[in-house]
Order: sequence, then structure tokens, then C-alpha cells
Amino acid sequence: MSKINASDAMLKVIEAWGVKNIYGLPGGSFDSTMNAIYNRRDTLNYVQVRHEEVGALAAVGEAKVTGKIGVTFGSAGPGAVHLLNGLYDAQYDHVPVLALIGQVPTFNMNTHFFQELNENPMFEDVSVYNRTAMTAEQLPAMVDEAIREAYAKKGVAVITIPKDLGWTEIEDNYVSTAKWFQTPMPIQPNPESIEKAWDILKNAKHPLIYIGQGSRGAREELLTLAHMIKAPIMSSALGKGIVPDNAPEYMGASGRVATKPGVEAAQNTDAVLFLGSDMPFQGFFIPKDAKYIQVDIDGAKFGRRHSVDLAIQADAKATVEALIEIGEDLPETPWYRANLKNKANWMEWLNKRADIDSSPLAVEAVFKEINAMATDDAIFQTDVGNVTIDAFCLLDMSKNQQFSTSGWYATMGYGLPASIGAKAYYPDRQVWSISGDGGWAMVFPDVLTQVKYNQHVINVVLTNKSLGFIEAEQDDTKQPHSGVDLIGADFGAAASALGATGFDVDNVKDLKEAFQKAQEVDGPVVINANIANDRPLPVEQLKLDPAVAGEEAVKAFTETYQTDGLIPLTHFLKDEEN
Repeated sequence: MSKINASDAMLKVIEAWGVKNIYGLPGGSFDSTMNAIYNRRDTLNYVQVRHEEVGALAAVGEAKVTGKIGVTFGSAGPGAVHLLNGLYDAQYDHVPVLALIGQVPTFNMNTHFFQELNENPMFEDVSVYNRTAMTAEQLPAMVDEAIREAYAKKGVAVITIPKDLGWTEIEDNYVSTAKWFQTPMPIQPNPESIEKAWDILKNAKHPLIYIGQGSRGAREELLTLAHMIKAPIMSSALGKGIVPDNAPEYMGASGRVATKPGVEAAQNTDAVLFLGSDMPFQGFFIPKDAKYIQVDIDGAKFGRRHSVDLAIQADAKATVEALIEIGEDLPETPWYRANLKNKANWMEWLNKRADIDSSPLAVEAVFKEINAMATDDAIFQTDVGNVTIDAFCLLDMSKNQQFSTSGWYATMGYGLPASIGAKAYYPDRQVWSISGDGGWAMVFPDVLTQVKYNQHVINVVLTNKSLGFIEAEQDDTKQPHSGVDLIGADFGAAASALGATGFDVDNVKDLKEAFQKAQEVDGPVVINANIANDRPLPVEQLKLDPAVAGEEAVKAFTETYQTDGLIPLTHFLKDEEN
């Protein structure tokens, strides 16, 4: 039997699971694995990043758009610590990631050696599997087990590898279990529960379908059910793109990362079919007395966010299919028509905003250019802050585009690293990163990574010289602005100095020229759009109906947020009912 270094044997297992890319930055404690990465350079693509956090977030960004495990690594001590931000994002958004962690040699462990940390406790909270290798022979089996656990539990697996073990020769006889791993079959709903759900939806005056990530792959079925029961559809922010944005019945989301028609539909519903989401804020916007049907594969989530009238532990798509099978076309209702009109009114207002020619730029004008340039299968990796609100409201994902952000963990600096991961896996697809100037400044040196690998990523930076999301929170709680002002920077020029093609734009003419040139160049592009520091419309605090808010409040709200032309849902509903 032939011999092989344990690190090489470990990487063979990783490859057996279909992994294409591994992201990280070398360190002395990781040299045996780096040697193995070099040995396997023809079958495993190493992406060298400039910061371990970027490597972890790149692996997460790849996992979110592929559904496959992302792999990252860090050396002992600071390299390992830097991974945590990305790993927590994976844990919170339930994506499979494997982290390989360097450790000092076994003969130096537990002696307060240079860069030695007791790393297991540090990763215990963030992981579904967290082990330190004790022998070289067990490394391939540990990696196999770690990847199985990461997939099965949709989380982070961590393996700590003492330096000397990776160099040890072992028998080259391990056979990975990857070929036998199977995704569990969808859980089918109980027929009696489907009958009860249909009865609730059929008798509701204001039915609503609310979808989350558990509804992925059910686009046509969801639209069919919405047409049958004459209900608008809403999604969580992470569910953007499950149904097309241009579907008339898709209202967007509710809460703060939301749309006006979404907020108003949620506020006025009397029955909700809640599919495959654990959206944490639903108790704030769905009426407490609304009938609530919760569908999830995880029974532990039932009733966590809202009182439940009917719990169905089943796959979301299978549940929708079962409802379609027993259901019938219901007549159109004033509720359904009012929501369609409300959505059309919202889109008309947004389109007018997109035609504003100003300096600094209106953010809607920037997204108009993004939508015009985006391909049918574009991938949008979006950062955290006001940019999340703007992207959710303004990106047109009506084809087969993909959207991801740091959802539950909400870490700034997500967009750029995640775009590196998406482009590494899908080199022939159009990939965007969209960031505010706050998040961008945290990670932008890794434009060098995009340059090194000639990744044609279009990076859009929305520079408003403020931590706008936090500024709005300070406004809402009547605090003075503190710590939210940012000095401006020519991020386009800075990107050009790093080897990318950069643009700094202040007006629509230069904006259009930058987007045109972005299509003509190779390698990464950075378009730094200087936008007005205007708060995204606070749709969670709408004051548009004088009967509810009073004339003066409506007038003040309209003047502050320039909402002329926006009409409340209650107006359309009254018209339809009369």
C-alpha cells in the first residue's frame, strides 16, 4: 500500500465531496496543509485572500449561492480568530462551511508556546462539529465526518490540526463516504392538516402568503397558489428572488428591510400562510389576532415568533403542492385587487425616483443602472446597512438572479468577500458586490484578490459619508448623531491604484459612462457612487393615511421623505369595497 502525507489524504477527502475552492492565508502552523494544497493544485483551487475574515466570508458567499459546502482555513492564533466573523455568519444563516484551523505541533501544545491557543472552546459556540486531531491517521475520517455534519445540520464544522500531524505519512487507503451521502427526502404534510389550512385560507377575507428560504425551488407553485386563493405574496429579506420581483402579487417584505406594499399587506391581513422562515420580527408587523398557519421542517420553530393556529411540520413546496391539489380557484376580492394596485403605485413612485438627476446622486438612479446592466443569471452579494434596504427594494430580480447578504448575523463587510466566493465558483456568471462606504472600507484591500485572479466582479460602493442605518436608529430614538459620520474617500481611484478599474461618480452622466465602460474591461471594476445621505423611506413607520395618522403627521412625513404620489393601501381597499 502506498504512503501519503496526512494533509494530502485530508484534501483528497475534501475533493471527493466536490469542493472546488479553498480560501485562506498561510501561516507557519499550517505549512503541511499548504504543502498539500500545492501538491493538489491541479484538482483544488486555492484562493489567496489578504485577510482571514475575507476568506471565511468568501467561503460563506460561495456556500450561499451554491448550496454546497464552503471551505476556509486559518493558522494558529490570530489567523484562527480572524475566521470567527465569517463562521458566525454561516451559523446564523444556516449554510455548510468547513474551517481548517492550524495548531502548534503536538509536542509544543499545552506549554504556552508561541501563538498557541486553546482553540476548541473558541469555536464551540459557532460550530456543529468541533474537534482537534489526535493522530495523523484519523485526519481523513475527521474531515469526512465534519463535512457530513455540516451538511446534515446546515452549519459550521471545525477541525484543528497540530502542525506535525499533517506531515506524518499514513496509508493512502481511506475511502470517502461522500458518494453515499443523501439529502433527506422532503417531509410530506399530513392530509388532515392540509384540509384545515385550506379551510382557513378559503374563509379569510385578507389572506397572505409569507415565504422564507425554505420555499426555494417553489416559484411556480407559489404563484399558482396565490392566483388560486387571491392572496398577495411576501418574503423575508433572504427570500428575495424566490418569486420574481415583477410578479404583480409579490409585495416585498415587512419590517425595516421592507417595501411599502409589504408593510401594509402585513398590517391588514387576517390569515397568514407562513412558509419556511424564522423571520425574527414578524410579531411586530403581523396582527396578533390574524389566523396563523406555520409550515416548517423544524418543529422547534412553531410559535417562536407568533401564536400559531395550525402548525404543519413539512416541506414548504410539498405543502403548497398539496394545497393546490385539493383547492379551487376562488373569486377575486377587493383585498386582492387593492394589493395589486398598491404594488403598482409603489413601483411607479420608485421609477420616478430613479429618474432624478442630481448631485450627489439619488440611490435609485444607481440601481437603475445596475438593473439595466444585470444579466438574467446575475449574482448580487450585498453588504449590510442602508444598502440592504436599498438592494431589497430596488434590485429587480425577475429572472434567475441570486441575492445574498449577511442576514441574521448582519456583519458589515460581507459584500466584497462574498463576491470573491461567488466568482470563484461561477467564473462565467456576472457577479456584483454592492456595499455602503462603511462596510466597503472594512475589507476593500481584498480588491487585490479580485485583481490577482482577474475576477470580473462589478463592485458598486454607495458613498453617503455616514453609517446611515445607525444614524436612522439614533434619529428614531431621539439621540444626537454620535460616531456615525464618515470622511469621504475616492474609492474608485484607490481601486485603480490596487490594479482594478475604478470610477468615482457624482452625477448621472458620469454614472452611465462608468457602467458602460465596466462592461468593456477585464478584471474587477469599482464604481464609487457618491449618493445623497437620504434615509431610505422608513416604510415601517408610514404616515400616509390622514384617518390613521392625522393631517399634520401625513404632511410632515410627506415633506420629509418626498412621498408625493404614494397612496395608502386603505385607500385602494375602500375603493374596491365600494
